Amino acid sequence: MPEESAQRPGRKGIYLLPNLFTTAALFSGFYAIVAAMNGDFAPAAVAIFVAMVLDGLDGRVARMTNTQSPFGGEYDSLADVISFGLAPALVVYQWALIHLAGQGWFLSKLGWLAAFMFVASAALRLARFNVETGKADRRFFCGLASPAAAAVLMGMVWVGADMGVPGREMALAALALTVLTALLMVSSIPYYSFKDIDFRRSVPFITIFLVVLGFVLASIDPPKVLFTGALVYAASGPAIWVLRRLRRRRSAA
Repeated sequence: MPEESAQRPGRKGIYLLPNLFTTAALFSGFYAIVAAMNGDFAPAAVAIFVAMVLDGLDGRVARMTNTQSPFGGEYDSLADVISFGLAPALVVYQWALIHLAGQGWFLSKLGWLAAFMFVASAALRLARFNVETGKADRRFFCGLASPAAAAVLMGMVWVGADMGVPGREMALAALALTVLTALLMVSSIPYYSFKDIDFRRSVPFITIFLVVLGFVLASIDPPKVLFTGALVYAASGPAIWVLRRLRRRRSAA
């Protein structure tokens, strides 16, 4: 018996600190779903943005403290599917897409199918990201990242709730934006990932000024500023892709 117990492999633990941030991001996504079910759409959108901040911290904390693990990577991906796939789709459905039910059989089906399309695209996007980790250029994402796609939808919901615009009036716009962001997630359009930025290196003084200016602008009207920033980032990928294609044709000509 002592020899058998000595040969038996010990139990592997998990790192607490980075997984706490991942759990907090998962909780924020779950809270957004509950808030949307209760009709509190502004807090639901804010909760998704909080989940984005926490999702960005868990990976950096793991790298800074050398607590990276396969378990943490898988847990983070599963949490992202909920926080940036399922939660945004349900929030935008409860806010706007549900009102398509009164506009005919086709649109009523198209509303919840678009929400499901967003969830499935987020899951496929994350699965592809996990497979390509370590192989692709880390400076660029292949397709729109799921947190950025969620930021577009939640920015629209937050702006609408802040301005008092009912989701019923934004149903068709929400439908188009949901489908478009879902397609961008599974596309092969490259997006700058900002992962090559080293916060430990010295930067010019103007960089600090621009960061402060960004905080000032965001504090003036957070819903509109965040929504505009998310839209600009989502549109940057197709815009750069089109410009590159035009340059290649000109050079070939």
